[in-house]
Amino acid sequence: MSDNRVYLFDTTLRDGAQTQGVDFNPADKELIARELDSIGIDYVEGGWPGANPTDNSFFGSPPKMKRAKLVAFGMTRRAGRSADNDPGLAAILEPDVPCVCMVGKSWDFHVDVALEIEHEENVRMIAESVQLATTRKDEVMYDAEHFFDGYKSNPEFALSCLKAAYDNGARWVVLCDTNGGTLPHEVAKIVGNVTQHIPGDHVGIHAHNDTGNAIANSLAAVVAGARQVQGTLNGLGERCGNADLIAIIPSLVLKMGFETNVDPEDMKKLTHISRLLDERLNRQPFRGAPYVGESAFAHKGGLHVSAVEKDPKTYEHIEPSLVGNRRHIVVSDQSGRSNILARFREVGIEVDPKDKRVGKLVEEVKENEFNGYAYDGAEASFELLARRALGSVPDYFRCSNFRVIDERRWDANGNLVTLSEATVKLTVGGEDHMTVAEGNGPVNALDAAMRKVLTPIYPTLEGLKLVDYKVRILTPGDGTRAITRVMIESTDSKGEHWSTVGVSANIIDASYNALRDSLIYLLYRDGAQEPAAD
Repeated sequence: MSDNRVYLFDTTLRDGAQTQGVDFNPADKELIARELDSIGIDYVEGGWPGANPTDNSFFGSPPKMKRAKLVAFGMTRRAGRSADNDPGLAAILEPDVPCVCMVGKSWDFHVDVALEIEHEENVRMIAESVQLATTRKDEVMYDAEHFFDGYKSNPEFALSCLKAAYDNGARWVVLCDTNGGTLPHEVAKIVGNVTQHIPGDHVGIHAHNDTGNAIANSLAAVVAGARQVQGTLNGLGERCGNADLIAIIPSLVLKMGFETNVDPEDMKKLTHISRLLDERLNRQPFRGAPYVGESAFAHKGGLHVSAVEKDPKTYEHIEPSLVGNRRHIVVSDQSGRSNILARFREVGIEVDPKDKRVGKLVEEVKENEFNGYAYDGAEASFELLARRALGSVPDYFRCSNFRVIDERRWDANGNLVTLSEATVKLTVGGEDHMTVAEGNGPVNALDAAMRKVLTPIYPTLEGLKLVDYKVRILTPGDGTRAITRVMIESTDSKGEHWSTVGVSANIIDASYNALRDSLIYLLYRDGAQEPAAD
């Protein structure tokens, strides 16, 4: 085995499930496990058999892995029981998976106060549990809980816990920074000391992010000799989360020159799998996520864009496509001609750089943003603005009038009822249409009424969904008369996302502006044809 080889251990399905607001079902677990397998993760921890019905269901029929090894998690035997007569230990050894990872105490404080047992008994619990597990599984791992706190308190005892596991056949002993309080320089020193007693190619790191150092701690441990890194997708985990494997993998390979089972083609899937997880959890992806975020390779200042155009390395530490991401030229009131031209190229608009319309568009963007628009978060609205400036967007429909009514009342049974109703008058292909629709709120009613007219004419709108709606008050000093900015994020049946913006002193009007752009953007992108006038 090469000393340069680092093994990746994903704990999303267990540690990630402890994230506040995250609740995996068996189908979620199977999907995520298969995705992790597809990119070359070495070990996928599926959960804790016997701990809950979801994990029991998952391990009752575990997915077949092609590249990864599925791992069951659990505890060493309890005090006062033998290893072969402990129901908890038996439960984690039962599933048909090749690996097991057992957690045990390594901090003398916990052994004294929580377990209230002799130190020697804790060491025997680890040794006997590992010894039994090696007769049932291909690989056994020991997670040394609170190892760094334990090592600082009593290094001799903490090391004895590791050696009990290693000497009895554990493939890996994993040093856990369970409360996330250890800093990189401490991790580097302690891991270096551990590898003088146990070979580094049998040592792993499991870092939590409570000081914001989980990624740095993981990389420091590898530099100090550890050769297994545990973490989760997008840094999921309780409290402040775990080490983020999405950022660790490219840092290890592209920055530090280590080898993993994630090959260059696999690495191109990192952005996809990061966003797939957020989509599955119905969470908004973090735009500023390293490597894979929407803003990871976004350029806003005009001087930056000019430099990137000449040499991307000026402001990009790697080529975005290496991790499946892309460069993004942001258009805002800081934009210059270079931003606009770069954005044109990004969306496939060919225009002469000397075209006077480019200068006019720059000024229009700046004026609109002065009035409250924000195109750096609403790329679809900017593209429509640009294409209209070049005279190339069909007039798919025109709204001559809309009215929205909200009614709040008590019904005959004494229940509070809130009802929204929208009436719209649209002209499509020279033909006038008027319709009424109800909805869950005024924006939903307006959307329903417009689509009631437009979807039969433009079937591509059938798959359109509004997935996010944000309102920002731009003039808070004006109270309820304030100017508002509405941002709408939409998606289609292909899973593509885009954002649009609307601004008005009337929140419904601002919502309509953003909604209209969303509809028109999808129609234009899909090449819809405007009906011919009779």
